[in-house]
Amino acid sequence: MFILTSFRDIIRTPPALFDINLKTSISNYLNEKLSNKVVKNIGLCVALFDIESMDDSFIFPGDGGAHTKVEFRFVVFRPFIEEVIIGKIKNCTKDGVHVTLGFFDDIFIPESCLQHPSRFDEAEQVWIWEYDSNGEKHDLFMDQGEAVRFRVTGETFIETSPVSGSDVDKKTSEQSSSDVPYSISATINEPGLGLLSWWEGS
Repeated sequence: MFILTSFRDIIRTPPALFDINLKTSISNYLNEKLSNKVVKNIGLCVALFDIESMDDSFIFPGDGGAHTKVEFRFVVFRPFIEEVIIGKIKNCTKDGVHVTLGFFDDIFIPESCLQHPSRFDEAEQVWIWEYDSNGEKHDLFMDQGEAVRFRVTGETFIETSPVSGSDVDKKTSEQSSSDVPYSISATINEPGLGLLSWWEGS
């Protein structure tokens, strides 16, 4: 679920921070710049793990800041496909179930990937698994806040950087405001998956 990813960048340290240890200043900058940010095709950056190397710093004419080439590693959230994870139900819609991990909310279980047969209750805004046990049916509700075990089936990265000029209208028509830079699709339509309470004592 979490991986270490190596990055390389040139970090500018402004003159106001020269009285702070350079490594500390760069660490603070990297955490501020990348923590809780999605890097396309990499994942969600969580926290700086370490700085592997720093080259000599240079000050260029007309710029009072120090420029340092840095190689560093970041803890990144990017579960692998088929990985089984436990989260909590954030909310349900007629399209499926939205799941949160607390620090990451963009996990979606579509209707087709719920336990079969399931139905959506419009009044309660919950999905209900119509569980059949030896010919006796039981309604198992997927309530908000319940712990749920799911298997990752896919991931999607979307470019959400600002655009300008004639690209604005095109991007607006292709991308809705609900688009997020990184999202995960999942399933619970397998034995042992779904709400943890369903399998207690099994």
